[in-house]
Amino acid sequence: MRYLISGGGTGGHIFPAVSIANALKELDPEAEILFVGALGRMEMERVPQAGYQIVGLPVRGFNRAQPWKNVSVLVDLAKSIQQVKKIIRDFKPNVGVGVGGYASGAAMWAAAKMGIPILLQEQNGFAGVTNKILKDKASKICVAYEGMERFFPADKIILTGNPVRQNLLNGERLKVKGEKRLLIIGGSLGARTINEAIKAALPELAGGTIHVVWQTGKIYYEKCKAAWEAAGKPANIEVHDFLSDMPDQYANADLVISRAGASSISELCLLGKPAILVPSPNVAEDHQTHNAMALVNKDAAVLVRDADAAEQLIPTARTLIQDDAKLKTLHTNILPLAQKDSARRIAEEVIKLAKK
Repeated sequence: MRYLISGGGTGGHIFPAVSIANALKELDPEAEILFVGALGRMEMERVPQAGYQIVGLPVRGFNRAQPWKNVSVLVDLAKSIQQVKKIIRDFKPNVGVGVGGYASGAAMWAAAKMGIPILLQEQNGFAGVTNKILKDKASKICVAYEGMERFFPADKIILTGNPVRQNLLNGERLKVKGEKRLLIIGGSLGARTINEAIKAALPELAGGTIHVVWQTGKIYYEKCKAAWEAAGKPANIEVHDFLSDMPDQYANADLVISRAGASSISELCLLGKPAILVPSPNVAEDHQTHNAMALVNKDAAVLVRDADAAEQLIPTARTLIQDDAKLKTLHTNILPLAQKDSARRIAEEVIKLAKK
């Protein structure tokens, strides 16, 4: 069987795509898999690192603020669709899998036009533009949240959840007894608002009873580290640009401060972690707020809006991390929202389509 997988632009699209590919390989070791991405985007580096071949398209996103600049975007879209048609003629996939992003739109549109069955995977609680456009052409649509019938045909929807990093459940708990541990993550690139709130609060966090593990992201690391040094290098605050030991960090955290990307929320649900979510305001269709509210409405997480983070984030965190009853409530309510074995379940649906 041959599978064409397309999407990317952000880690939130790339990671599920690679996880689905890995699950397909486990279920069908002889499978041939080809990725299609957008030139110059993150997937062109990350997918080969995961061991898969990828072809890049010149496709780009539309300029919503200045529509008159989209003539060249449409030209590149047309070029991309023609390129994908040639890829499909050469590779002859049995199924196309789209996970969202610019490339996914061009690739899955062309695949459907050429009679290839396609499966879409939607990570967010508010469907992305690409998947909404492709919904009528899809055979199946795997989603992470309930209530997605408002975006997609109900008979095509399968609730599978989002694939998460397979080793997250293997974390080792090493926390000092009686210590409260706060884990702050803003994604691999970091989150400016969260970092600014932590920098401003360093004097009150320094030397306290809360042990802080602060992932700043590569972009913000040097300035955050300088602020930590200016605060006297407090021993109870760790500053990292990136955390490679996430299973252990999650295992030892009493409370997590995080953006509300689909992958992050899926991980928090799987691990049952109490969290303060700070949705990014810089995401199309305000996806992250919709993701966060799916938890907040079930008393499974606490929301601090990005605009309020400077004043509210650290006071909220300091109060919550000492409230054992509230932490237990959040843990109890978030656990049932987890969808397990998502990558494998999606891969099984892909294989069913291929066999048809």
